[in-house]
Amino acid sequence: MDMNTTTPGSRILPAGDAALSAARDALAAGEIVAIPTETVYGLAADATNGEAVARIFAAKQRPSFNPLICHVTGIEMAESFAAFDPLSRRLAEAFWPGALTLVLPLKPGHAIHPLVTAGLDTVAVRAPKGFGAELIATLGRPLAAPSANRSGKISATTARAVADSLGEAAPLVIDGGPTPVGVESTIVKVEDGAIFLLRPGGVAAEEIEAAAGMPLRRAEANAAIQAPGMLASHYAPAARMRLNAGHVAPGEALLAFGLERIAGAETAKAVLVLSETGDLVEAAAKLFDYMGRLDATGAECIAVEQIPATGLGEAINDRLARAAAPRTIESGEDA
Repeated sequence: MDMNTTTPGSRILPAGDAALSAARDALAAGEIVAIPTETVYGLAADATNGEAVARIFAAKQRPSFNPLICHVTGIEMAESFAAFDPLSRRLAEAFWPGALTLVLPLKPGHAIHPLVTAGLDTVAVRAPKGFGAELIATLGRPLAAPSANRSGKISATTARAVADSLGEAAPLVIDGGPTPVGVESTIVKVEDGAIFLLRPGGVAAEEIEAAAGMPLRRAEANAAIQAPGMLASHYAPAARMRLNAGHVAPGEALLAFGLERIAGAETAKAVLVLSETGDLVEAAAKLFDYMGRLDATGAECIAVEQIPATGLGEAINDRLARAAAPRTIESGEDA
C-alpha cells in the first residue's frame, strides 16, 4: 500500500529507504527537506550550498542575522570545518549523537556557507540521532537545519505540524513520528576554560555539568547573538501567553502541569496537561504540540501553570518565556 500522503503544497513520506533516497536526491539538487530529529523537526539544506541555505531563510521568513546549526555525523565530520578544544571534545564524546549543540571556532578554508554562520567566526554544530544521522551520512555533507516552521512560531514536533506551518514552502516532509525530546537542543560554548549555556534544551544543564566536572555559566540576557535561539521573542503562538498563572481569566485556555489545577481552571476555553505526574521529560515532549493545540482553540490568551525550573524544566521555562515575550519580526529557532 502506498503510504505517501500529500497536503496542500507538501508531500509527506514515511521515514524509510524510499524517503532516505528522495531526501538525499533533493538535498544534492540544492533543495530543502523537512526531516525528523530527536528534538524537533528540522528544515534541512546542504550547509555548503549558499542557494540551498537561502531557501531555508525564504521558507521560514527568517532573519539572515540569526545563525543556523550544522548537523553532522559526528566528531570526524565536524572537524572538517570546526576546531575542538579538549573540553568541547569531551562534551561531544559524552553527548553525541544527541541533543547537545557546541559552538566552535571555524577552521580556515572551511566549506560552510557564510549564511549558515550569519558572518560569525564560529559555528554551531551537533550530531543528531535517527533519520537525520542516516541522511547526513548518505549525503556526505553537513546539513543546516533550523526548526521546520515559520520563523518565530511554535516549533514542529510532527510532520503534520510542519506541513500546516510551512505548506508549499516545504515541498518534501519526512514523517518519523512525534519527536521524542520535543524541545530544541541545548547550546553551549567553551570560552577561556569556562562553559557558557547559550540556550537550555534537550540535555539538562546538570548532565552537562556532571560530564564536564564544572558548573555552567549562563549567558547574559542582553548578550550578542552567538548561536540560534538567543532572540528574545520566538516559539510564539498567535495567542498571548501568561506565565506562572495563579488563576484562569475569562476566555483563556490553560496549559497545565501536575495534578493540582489553579483557580478557575473549570472555566478555561480548553485545558491540556503537560504531565499529570509532574514528569518534565513528558512535559518537554508535549510542549509545542500542546501550545499549538491550545492556540487553535481561538483563545486570545493561554494561561500557563508554574513549572519547576530544574532539569529539563529550565528549557521548558526558557521556551515559555520567549513565547510570552513582546512580539517582534526578528525571530528564529533551530533544532
